[in-house]
Amino acid sequence: MSSAPTTIESTLVENRMFPPDARATQGARIASMAAYDALCKEAADDFEGFWARQARSNVVWTKPFTRTLDESNVPFYKWFDDGELNASANCLDKHIGTAVENKTAIVFEADDGAVTKITYKELLARVSQFANALKAQGIQKGDRVIVYMPMAIEGVIAMQACARIGATHSVVFGGFSAKALQERIIDAGAVAVITANYQLRGGKELPLKAIVDDGIALGGCESIKTVLVYQRTATACNMVAGRDKTFDEALQGQSTECAPVPVGAEHPLFILYTSGSTGKPKGVQHSTGGYLLWAKLTMDWTFDVRPEDVFWCTADIGWITGHTYVAYGPLAAGATQVVFEGVPTFPHAGRFWQMIEKHRVTIFYTAPTAIRSLIKAADSDEKVHPKNWDLSSLRILGTVGEPINPEAWMWYYRNVGGEKCPIVDTFWQTETGGHVITPLPGATPLVPGSCTLPLPGIMAAIVDETGKDIPHGAGGMLVIKRPWPSMIRTIWNDPERFKKSYFPEEMGGTVYLAGDGAVRSADRGYFRITGRIDDVLNVSGHRLGTMEIESALVAKTDLVAEAAVVGRPDDVTGEAVCAFVVLKRGRPSGDEAKQIAAELRNWVAKEIGPIAKPKDIRFGENLPKTRSGKIMRRLLRSIAKGEAITQDTSTLENPAILEQLGQAY
Repeated sequence: MSSAPTTIESTLVENRMFPPDARATQGARIASMAAYDALCKEAADDFEGFWARQARSNVVWTKPFTRTLDESNVPFYKWFDDGELNASANCLDKHIGTAVENKTAIVFEADDGAVTKITYKELLARVSQFANALKAQGIQKGDRVIVYMPMAIEGVIAMQACARIGATHSVVFGGFSAKALQERIIDAGAVAVITANYQLRGGKELPLKAIVDDGIALGGCESIKTVLVYQRTATACNMVAGRDKTFDEALQGQSTECAPVPVGAEHPLFILYTSGSTGKPKGVQHSTGGYLLWAKLTMDWTFDVRPEDVFWCTADIGWITGHTYVAYGPLAAGATQVVFEGVPTFPHAGRFWQMIEKHRVTIFYTAPTAIRSLIKAADSDEKVHPKNWDLSSLRILGTVGEPINPEAWMWYYRNVGGEKCPIVDTFWQTETGGHVITPLPGATPLVPGSCTLPLPGIMAAIVDETGKDIPHGAGGMLVIKRPWPSMIRTIWNDPERFKKSYFPEEMGGTVYLAGDGAVRSADRGYFRITGRIDDVLNVSGHRLGTMEIESALVAKTDLVAEAAVVGRPDDVTGEAVCAFVVLKRGRPSGDEAKQIAAELRNWVAKEIGPIAKPKDIRFGENLPKTRSGKIMRRLLRSIAKGEAITQDTSTLENPAILEQLGQAY
């Protein structure tokens, strides 16, 4: 296990605080730091009572629980385990007979701009009908179902229908390869796949059903008995007789009423496989009761969602963000949400801002990667700058997926939020199920680049390798010292790996290890994530967080649009810093590239210190990203080491850039 860096307090994070705007504070559920502190004290003084009260007031139980937390088999914690509920009923049925019943649940905007709306009552009918179709295929409580779908209302319906009958879904991102799909089918022991003939992205038809066929053909998928195919486009696809059915065929004659199946609170709602690692996929298993509670509660606390809000999370349902803040959280909260099929740069890079204006979005939640790419686009073409659209409907902004560098934060705050919208810079993981460290829009003074403070009930801390607390101002490893309801329950079929990965014996076996380095500010105790522990570089005995070097590079605002940093072995220093840089102008070469590389090294030395100067700087038109916008750092590590690329690159948005990044300066 590697320790996190001893971090120099970054000069990039402005000392200036940004207090919550009056619009966010007025009427907020948590409207002051005093209210936040009171909730934290309640959780500290009466831990189980605090969570029991939250569960009783935020979740509809078909059988009330009498036991809040079972710690008899640490770290396999159980929450509310003698209670029963249904996740779909908590998202849909509970709204019937209320003012929410005829409210718009989803505003779907397709890749081509076509808009479809569906109310809660209509959504319940369609989920129930699809649940009946699943039952007609022999799928029942406890079965696992793979969902390999485009972003569409039908994807949310498929997930909700599985939950309605007690089947455990495992959503696979629609950009993953046949091999990745096969591995997940085998590991989950799935009995069915729900997919589409094609998906539309950036004006292009991309196959899904063909990839399912290829994955199954790789072998070991004998558990699959049914493949249901949503006909997203008019283009025909292969259909296997006796196994495959179109949605229309499966739904034919099915009732639009289906009673939700009660399940135990610890029943696996879903398995979500983490991506990008080598070896066997890691199936993160989440419960029904605890997960649903936190999805609802964080919608209320982090986003302060209100009846009149239009919420838009841009994440794909193939990721945990799309699970919690598209498929479950907004529906459990009775919110109107936007679901988007396309990409932020098609047909132009102002698409996000255009959609905010069009749908009067009030809460906007996206990734720093997307923000940085749109900054670059706006800098090169004024026509796609946010100022060209009316964004006055916005009330709250959010970021997710990685730490946001302060410069991107400030651009987002000024140009998208008009210096009026709080930014909730949310830190969480697939394993945490929902936000764990984040500002509260009505209460928390904001600092660019900091996710600020843990939510009430989340006992986060920064420790060394032995689990000992580290003083504020010094870097260490982020942990959560007490269990919480939405935490990962285990790794599917691999409990030993679960314990080793998240509850290491060196820390006593009871503390959740997040795998991220962090530092807390000396004044307010605000958290700042410095990068993954395994991304920490040891250069001549000095520990450096990759995120810090990346932030320094991007702070060169006249030159750099985006940067990613990895380490490579070095005979002299042990490890060398390797930076991959996208400039705001074209990709340089030759003497120009050497000159810019020297300028950037001097800049990093000035911002952090000479020890952090990159030894290698590589320029590309883009960074290697999946189609969801995630930087594929494993590829960057291979490039930095001069290794041949043998990993799966099927999810890369632009494979051609790998060759560009081969030249080091």
